Amino acid sequence: MPDSGQPLIFDGHNDVLSRLFNEGGLAEAESFVTGRTTHIDVEKSITGGFAGGFFAVYVPSPNDGAERLRMMQQPSYDVPLPAPIDCATALPVVIAQAAILARLEALGALKICTTAAGIRDCMESGMIAAVLHMEGCEGIDDDLHSLEILYRAGLRSLGPVWSRHTVFAEGVPFRFPSSPDTGDGLTPLGVKLVRRCNEKRVLVDLSHINEAGFWDVAKHSTQPLVATHSNVHALCQHARNLTDRQLAAIAESDGMVGLNFAAAFLREDGRKLPEVELGVMMKHLDHLIAILGEERVGFGSDFDGTVVPDAIGDVAGLCALREAMRLHGYGDDLMAKLCHGNWLRVLEKTWGG
Repeated sequence: MPDSGQPLIFDGHNDVLSRLFNEGGLAEAESFVTGRTTHIDVEKSITGGFAGGFFAVYVPSPNDGAERLRMMQQPSYDVPLPAPIDCATALPVVIAQAAILARLEALGALKICTTAAGIRDCMESGMIAAVLHMEGCEGIDDDLHSLEILYRAGLRSLGPVWSRHTVFAEGVPFRFPSSPDTGDGLTPLGVKLVRRCNEKRVLVDLSHINEAGFWDVAKHSTQPLVATHSNVHALCQHARNLTDRQLAAIAESDGMVGLNFAAAFLREDGRKLPEVELGVMMKHLDHLIAILGEERVGFGSDFDGTVVPDAIGDVAGLCALREAMRLHGYGDDLMAKLCHGNWLRVLEKTWGG
């Protein structure tokens, strides 16, 4: 467990639900309590001072992952995007993963939160706080009926796309080196989705959308611009990372960015290899703070969904991250903001009181 003086970390993205879904679904949920060899479970969360975060629903493509990993370990790459997935195929998967989160709550492993006050209550009581998030909106129909039902189930954040395109927008490919300017922006349905999310005060995540889509969301959204798990393009020229111009727009909207722990988006060479010094993460944090300010930067680990630095390893390794931040010269006030305060601020501003 972190020292009592160390701030808890609230995190902008993990893939626990899709991992559990792929490994057995509801039958596997109890392993989150009893112990897993993956990045996050209850015991490792206690050790690392993990307060909770965004638990993503993600619909996998057939044969997803292995070939992408091999390609992304090369000096340069352009991974072909999987084919789009229609709503009828995606929706049962979405419901199944949302059910896993509900099962984790029933097991007492976490609490689903829909307000910033609820997250604060969990932090005070030692309970993991979970925000239901959708990464890619394949499971939302053209009429947005399923959005209404998922909202009732606790959904308070969504990204119109994962990198695979949807009827709402185009995602950025896994391409290095590359600009994020890789295709067209929001479709008319995408504009409709953004406006409906604004009405319902659902956060719209910009992490996987391409640059044209980013600017379309900036044009049509009335809420702070948020990228839950993205890094700095000036330091790693991956299509998934954000340019300084995009970061400036997020700052102007009073939004925020969660630093992604994914090695491929941290390393200057863009390779998906775990040998990443924590100093590299400090460089990304410094750059984000320089443009966004101290109030608009946090973490979006991507735990259980990617290769993270060996220096962190899993959620228990958040202690090492805090130590690196201290050694880098971050003081108590800034540490508290980066670890959880900024997320609570932007969620309260987006969701309301």
